[in-house]
Order: sequence, then structure tokens, then C-alpha cells
Amino acid sequence: MIRQPATLRWLAFASVVANVGIVLTGGVVRLTSSGLGCPTWPTCTDSSLVPTAATAGHGLIEFSNRMLTFVLVVIAVSTLVVAVLQRRERALATVALLGIPAQAVLGGITVLTELNPWAVGCHFLLSMALIAVTYTLWWRLDHAATEGSDAAPDDGVGASDRWAVLLSRIVAVAVLAVLALGTVVTGSGPHAGDSRNGRVHRNGFDPAAMSQLHADAVMILIGLTIGLLILVVALRLRSSVVAAVKWLLVIELAQGLIGFVQYFTHLPALLVAVHMLGACLVWLATLRVLYALRAPVRTPVTLEHPRAVVAVS
Repeated sequence: MIRQPATLRWLAFASVVANVGIVLTGGVVRLTSSGLGCPTWPTCTDSSLVPTAATAGHGLIEFSNRMLTFVLVVIAVSTLVVAVLQRRERALATVALLGIPAQAVLGGITVLTELNPWAVGCHFLLSMALIAVTYTLWWRLDHAATEGSDAAPDDGVGASDRWAVLLSRIVAVAVLAVLALGTVVTGSGPHAGDSRNGRVHRNGFDPAAMSQLHADAVMILIGLTIGLLILVVALRLRSSVVAAVKWLLVIELAQGLIGFVQYFTHLPALLVAVHMLGACLVWLATLRVLYALRAPVRTPVTLEHPRAVVAVS
């Protein structure tokens, strides 16, 4: 079974899901004010590896999130072992594995700096990077049969279609800007991660001003995505490309609506958690668009002839 290509593909998919999952559980830690439930790192307290009665429920929540790292390690190690045995995508599998201890160390720095908002933001953005790596691994494996794992980025893309590729990359940059600004908004807002003491600080920016800047960036992103949708339709690119852009736009609109509602309802924890999931989905949808434009983007048209079949691309 280890030698079967599907095994590695499913492990790569599990890595994507697990990395999204740890973003959400990290959000639960912050939204339940459990960020310093375990006040030190790598142990939970100075005298105990695990939560004690003194740390109560908050310590259990924070420590449980730490333990999920080992789930990621198991999946990543399994992925790398299978990748080595199959001699496929070993470099990406290695990067996905090495990103986990890097994320753990950054998480430790976050705790030791008493939830410094810039460290928290970097912790989230590193998760986005790991999601990109694991999604890339999954995509390359999923498309290996038709595209080849070492295909160049613009294979099958004609001269006129390169405008769509360029605009998709601009959209991706806009998404990254929105994600980065989102961490700044979070660092200025009320969900500091531990409201039980006065040690946790905010980044000092005005939350209303940062929220407005974030909203402006989202509007620009949505406008760029609408432009991309119009372009891929006008160029008559294949249906999978058009569908990928449509889904990105739908998810962006839903995410924007959630952000609008949560702002005017004073950031209820449940909506903030949904918004974090939405951020992951926007990023995944963006990656889907980018990779949809890596493969041949036009559907071949087949003309039947009594003596020959001619494929016109």
C-alpha cells in the first residue's frame, strides 16, 4: 500500500487539513483567553510538563493545542517516508516537515513574550506558509499523471492567457496583504489571548482605523477577483479555471460579510473563529486559482474526420 501513488496523495491532503485545523485550535486558545494557560514553554509550568490544578481549564486548552503539533509531526513524517520510498516530491515533503518545529519554536516565543501581538501574527502567517507548502505538495501529486510533477509554471498557457496568469498573481499578492493586515487588526483588538491579567499588550494601533484599512484592502481584492473572472471568461479558458475563480470570489464575499457582521456586533468569539476558517479557505481558493492556471487552460476541440482525428488546441 505504501508504494501506491494514492497513499502519498492522501497523506498530503491530510497535511493540508491538519495545518488548517491547528490554525483553528490556535484561534480557540486565543478566543478563550487561554494563551497563557501554560505560562512557559516547552513545559506547561516551571515545575510541570503538563497542566496542573492551578492552571485549570485554560491550561488544558492551551496544552491540547500544543499536543496537536505531534499529530502534524506524525502525518508529516509519514508523508516524507512514503515520498522517499516512492522517490516523489521529497523536497516539498521535507519542507512541510521542517516547518512544524519552526512553528513550534515560534509558538514558544509567543508564549515567552506573553503573547506579543507581532509574534502571534507571525505565528499565523507561518501557518499560511505551511498550508501553501502542503497544498502545493497535494496539487503536484494530484496532477502528476496529466501534468508531471516538474512542469513549468506556465505550461500550456498561451500569450494572451498570460494576462490571466499575471492578474491571478496580483490577486494572490492582494490576498497576502489582506491576511497580513488581518493580523494587525487582531493585534489591536480585544481578543488578546489572555484577559485574566494585565501582562498581555496590544500593538498600539487604533482598532477602528486598522479595521477600515483591512476592509479597504478586502474591497480592492474583491475588485481584482471580479476583474480576473471577467478576463478568464472573456478568454474562454477552460471550465475548471473559471470555476476556481468563481469559488474564490464567493468565498471572498462570504468572508467579507462575516467580517462586516463581526465588526458591528463587537467581535463575538464564534464569528471570529469562523472568520479565521474563512481566511484559510480564501488562501486555499487562491492557491487553487494559481495552480489551475499552471495547467493547459484551454479545452482541446476535437474535429472528427473519416480518416483522421485532429486535435485543435
